[in-house]
Amino acid sequence: MAGWVWRTAVAAAAMIAAGIASAQPFPTKAVHILVPYPPGGGVDVLTRTLADTVSKSWRQSIVVENRPGAGGVIASQAIATSAPDGYNLIMVASGHATNPFLYPKLPYDTFKDFSPISLLASSPNVLLVRTDSPFKSVGDVIAAAKAKPGSLSFAHAGNGTSTHLAGELLNNLAKIDLEAIPYKGGAPAINDLLGGQIPMSFNNGPESVGQLQAGTVRALAVTTATRAPFLPDVPSMSEAVPGYDTEVWWGLLGPGGMPADLAGQISRDFVAALNTPSVKERLGKLGAIPIGSTPDKFDAKIHADYDKWGPIIKAAGMMAE
Repeated sequence: MAGWVWRTAVAAAAMIAAGIASAQPFPTKAVHILVPYPPGGGVDVLTRTLADTVSKSWRQSIVVENRPGAGGVIASQAIATSAPDGYNLIMVASGHATNPFLYPKLPYDTFKDFSPISLLASSPNVLLVRTDSPFKSVGDVIAAAKAKPGSLSFAHAGNGTSTHLAGELLNNLAKIDLEAIPYKGGAPAINDLLGGQIPMSFNNGPESVGQLQAGTVRALAVTTATRAPFLPDVPSMSEAVPGYDTEVWWGLLGPGGMPADLAGQISRDFVAALNTPSVKERLGKLGAIPIGSTPDKFDAKIHADYDKWGPIIKAAGMMAE
């Protein structure tokens, strides 16, 4: 009897200890967020802006690490194999939903191996040319492309990214044949645009705003159906190409199997950061539109884009290089 009582007491003590451990506040150490693209791009800028604010509320550092390559697959694989304890996260762009069609042998499952946390922001992409470009409008580009089929190309951030899809949608709706040139992120694409190696580039809003303000590039159009608040004088693509409408979004994921309450807490903390005046002002100037969703709504968005773009990618024969 005494032995049974002793064993029961030990078991109870262990349960209490486990409860105390699980009740410890998060985070108790540094959190790492991977950015699957080079420094200076839209994903990088958004991540660092939010990380600065959230780290102050957490009173823990957030380490942002750029790990570009393979359209985000390299960084995503690292997160997919991490412990689901919230200390390793990734900020993905909308290409996360389309990678399964571009990489037939992904080293992870796009849905099962990740825990959605929050859809944080979106932005139109922007069609950019150098300020000395002969193209003054989307109409000029279309006319030149039809006059000499296959003679023009555009830069984008990687196969299957929103900037790639933006160009392919223009090809499809305008019945032209612009050659898509992939780069390892938006910033390198802009560098070659500035250097004259490429005649035009599709880039997301945060990547574009600084260059537009500096006067090094000119915007021909934004890719959403209506004009963007941060570029009110720039036409929407649909003004020249009826029915055209696309955007880029960014969201936070963790490894698959994260406890729902942990994912919910991280989501609420990042959404709170989005709603602070300083972050709103910063994102507004960058051309990023705050969203801040629940984990469930972000999960629904990923599935919706998977279903929307999959047939288009297959029809275009897009594959990762």
